[in-house]
Amino acid sequence: MSAKNLLVELFVEELPPKALKKLGEAFASGLVAALRAQGLVEEGAVVTPYASPRRLAAHVTGVLPRAADKAVSQKLMPVAVALDAGGQPTPALLKKLSALGADASVVPQLQRKPDGKAEALFLDTTVAGATLAEGLQKALDEALAKLPIPKVMTYQLETGEGADFQPGWTSVHFVRPAHGLVALHGADVVPVSVLGLHAGRDTHGHRFEAAADPIALPDADAYAELLERQGAVIASFDARRAEIARQLQAAAASAGQGLKPIEDDALLDEVTALVERPNVLLGRFEQAFLDVPQECLILTMKANQKYFPLLDAAGKLTNQFLIVSNIRPQDPSAVIGGNERVVRPRLADAKFFFDQDRKKTLASRVPGLARVVYHNKLGTQGERVERVRAIARALAELWRAGDAAFAQQADQAAELAKADLLTDMVGEFPELQGVMGGYYARHDGLPGAVAEAIEDHYRPRFAGDELPRSDVGVVVALADKLETLVGLFGIGQLPTGDKDPFALRRHALGVIRMLIERRLPLGLGEVLEAAALVFPGRMPTQTPFSGSTAALQAFMLERLAGSLRESGYTAQEVDAVLALQPQRLADVPQRLAAVRAFAALPEAESLAAANKRVGNILRKVETPVEARVDAALLKEPAEAALAQALQAAAPQADAAFERGDYTASLQALAVLKGPVDAFFDGVMVNADDPALRANRLGLLATLHAAMNRVADLSRLAA
Repeated sequence: MSAKNLLVELFVEELPPKALKKLGEAFASGLVAALRAQGLVEEGAVVTPYASPRRLAAHVTGVLPRAADKAVSQKLMPVAVALDAGGQPTPALLKKLSALGADASVVPQLQRKPDGKAEALFLDTTVAGATLAEGLQKALDEALAKLPIPKVMTYQLETGEGADFQPGWTSVHFVRPAHGLVALHGADVVPVSVLGLHAGRDTHGHRFEAAADPIALPDADAYAELLERQGAVIASFDARRAEIARQLQAAAASAGQGLKPIEDDALLDEVTALVERPNVLLGRFEQAFLDVPQECLILTMKANQKYFPLLDAAGKLTNQFLIVSNIRPQDPSAVIGGNERVVRPRLADAKFFFDQDRKKTLASRVPGLARVVYHNKLGTQGERVERVRAIARALAELWRAGDAAFAQQADQAAELAKADLLTDMVGEFPELQGVMGGYYARHDGLPGAVAEAIEDHYRPRFAGDELPRSDVGVVVALADKLETLVGLFGIGQLPTGDKDPFALRRHALGVIRMLIERRLPLGLGEVLEAAALVFPGRMPTQTPFSGSTAALQAFMLERLAGSLRESGYTAQEVDAVLALQPQRLADVPQRLAAVRAFAALPEAESLAAANKRVGNILRKVETPVEARVDAALLKEPAEAALAQALQAAAPQADAAFERGDYTASLQALAVLKGPVDAFFDGVMVNADDPALRANRLGLLATLHAAMNRVADLSRLAA
């Protein structure tokens, strides 16, 4: 059987642009997976996905016209049931064989094989391999059923076959109405059908610029080249995206030295999904619009018009932008002029909003927040602002006790941080909240640190986002996120599974990042308690939330553990450090580095195992063991040697710990390996003499405390 290349294309009306890339990848991968499962694809076959606004397609190399036959051994029934005492087939066996298309003549060929504690009869048969027509039909049905369709459409077919077909009444469900199906195995059409369509070899090119329509494909391998040459369509999503990126760079270079298009992968993907024959053109708008904050202009051009604004070498917006057109006229002036006319009213709206908003100060808007509902169990935005202010003041005092100016700026920024929610600009562009607050604060003449903190207080907004730039900004951002976490945990709005409607996981990681990366001298427990104290009367118990932050602290440490594992630390390293529930998260990276360095020592494995053994011994003691040793009761040489070694090593380890050199602290304990091993080899801890037993337990408790200041080393034991 000679393998050939296969092409399958589904021609449809314009697909949703934000979903096109995933739809194309899923269609191709689903199709080839189903073909491979049926044995219709050769080893090493290559699949090439195609996706344009009006088509989903896949090209697969090495596809067989028929799958190989397969030998199958089918279990029939236990021998005791299948054969009578004389070894003859029972009626039950004959009935089973008849259902499989066989008769009594095959009984001598049946195989006896063990089946648990008994024997069973098995029928060895050969199953014919699927034909490509059968296999592709099944693969198409499965691939379409598994597509990640954002929203399914229902439409009626105009043509069809069968006695039950009624034009205009038979319904089909798909992402968009489908109008054509191509299925070519080499040069041969594969007779499959889907969505009321029968496969052929004709496809369609660009709506306006195709040189021929329809386009008859001679074979599967001619698809991409012929579609581009005759149909004016770049079928490959990746190739089209790369061509747009190339044209953007070329157009920016021709527009002026040092100019560059704004980098936005999501926008580039969306524009790639909107055009089949990309043509990048340069447009301009009036210089006067540049008086509006560039974030507003950039957002309206990107979100509403899908343009690529041009920035200068310093990252400042210019009055030029790039248009990705779907046509290539000889004279593009009409296309450029039309786009310039369309964008002008959008920019004028942004300028109007900006001018109107500046007629009122941020402070004058704050009372209006009392009329904006935040959460039905947590009150209004006005009440929330007062809580954030109180948390910010508390954090400022914890961080810089007695610095009144710092606390005052943090309080002022927290008071005004949400005021821009009531501005026209943020009402039109919610993505600009915080950013516009910073602009309006500067216009009101507020200190730069306050304006910057208002602008930054939502940071970090996502993984990898920058932290607030100033200390005041960090305080307000912490206060804002802590208020959200404590408040929503307090009313039971916890994340479940993959559902996190209030983004509490993201808020938790934001708090963690600020505490660690800014090396704040603040404990996790104390910042949570500071936030909890501002919630009296709002929790279901009608009591302050203070003292009930254990669940939230555990939640945050879980987020930290996951983040550290993603950063490359092993589960054992992370577990060893976080098992102690360290309060100052700024120290966690240094503790992890120390644990990693300790684990590389030759003594580490033995000491970790001994530490685990000590912990188990101490946990079995009914009463708490005091870490105290009476030298007079050290009877055995091995216990005296351990006590002496511990007395010598512990001060060095403690001194290194106190100065924050956790690596040196752990390495100072490596000398204990020999004495610890000798102790367990030669000393019975549970001695009959109560005094001896208590003293030995006290020695182990002293050892355990010394070894576990940086991390719980027992977690490193195998």
